[in-house]
Amino acid sequence: MCPMLRTIQWTGDAARLLDQTKLPDREEYLDIRDEKQMWDAIRRLVVRGAPAIGVAAALGVYLGARGAPSDRPAFDARLDDVCGYLATARPTAVNLFWAIGRMKRVATAAGDVTAAKAAMLAECLKMIEEDAAVCRAIGEHGLELLLSIANGKSQIRNVLTHCNAGALATAGIGTALAPIYVAHERGLRVHVWVDETRPLLQGARITAFELHKAGVACTLICDNMAATVMSQRKVDAVIVGADRIAANGDVANKIGTHAVAILARHFSVPFYVAAPLSTIDLGTPTGAQIPIEQRDAREIREGFGRPTAPQGVDVFNPAFDVTPCDLVSAIITQRGVVRAPYERTLAAIAG
Repeated sequence: MCPMLRTIQWTGDAARLLDQTKLPDREEYLDIRDEKQMWDAIRRLVVRGAPAIGVAAALGVYLGARGAPSDRPAFDARLDDVCGYLATARPTAVNLFWAIGRMKRVATAAGDVTAAKAAMLAECLKMIEEDAAVCRAIGEHGLELLLSIANGKSQIRNVLTHCNAGALATAGIGTALAPIYVAHERGLRVHVWVDETRPLLQGARITAFELHKAGVACTLICDNMAATVMSQRKVDAVIVGADRIAANGDVANKIGTHAVAILARHFSVPFYVAAPLSTIDLGTPTGAQIPIEQRDAREIREGFGRPTAPQGVDVFNPAFDVTPCDLVSAIITQRGVVRAPYERTLAAIAG
């Protein structure tokens, strides 16, 4: 992984976030000291990626509640306000709501306000450690899939990914990129095709950045080049992350993922999704019920820091799309790999 970069850490007084809006030009960190700053950081994509959003939200809950009165009813009211506020930051990544709920349960279970605050901070630090372990386990299970792929005489595994589900989307080595990093650590030959991922270029700015920094062979392509490299048999597998996985196996991920999955099916390339169990939402029956975030039109009209479209032109800018479960070859979790029928296998592994 990228040993010099840490997505999120606790300084003893603040949550320190790598400002991913500045990548790849500058490596800058922001110290977040209250829930309003954390809401803004999540909304502006200073911190992004479902697992990292979860950890950030948990720290945001603690930061917002740590200065609350010692009176239990007043503390509980403050906690409710903070949790409700942070829940509005982004609607699609279920880890956000999972983390907020987890923090609320910890605080509620504590005997008094002092104990509640201490328990909340301890839980945040535990979540950081847990995420690192979860990412490592996903990497191990994903590597088994990569090693099972037959690709003729070549020993190089060529993987295509979309958006960023690497170390910079988590508190560990990533989800979709975790098998890549584990393979690289063990001296196995692996190469990554990196979709540019428009409109905010998370593939170009972040995935290519962290892979290059880690010394992993990678090639950046525009999103509309994926069909070409697949048609030329240069892709052995697709691995992407997820922001929410419905009970039936439908997957919400960065916009453009659905198109990649269709291409993979057409060219007989396995399409894998890597995600922690916290991203599986058994309470959402299908992808049709997943809320899809709509983002600012300026991200498309001024995508490269200057006008690239007529001002005032209508823009449709969903942050995510939903890939139907029948296009997903397997889902890689920290507890192992699951395959269809997902209604049964996801319930068994996450229930």
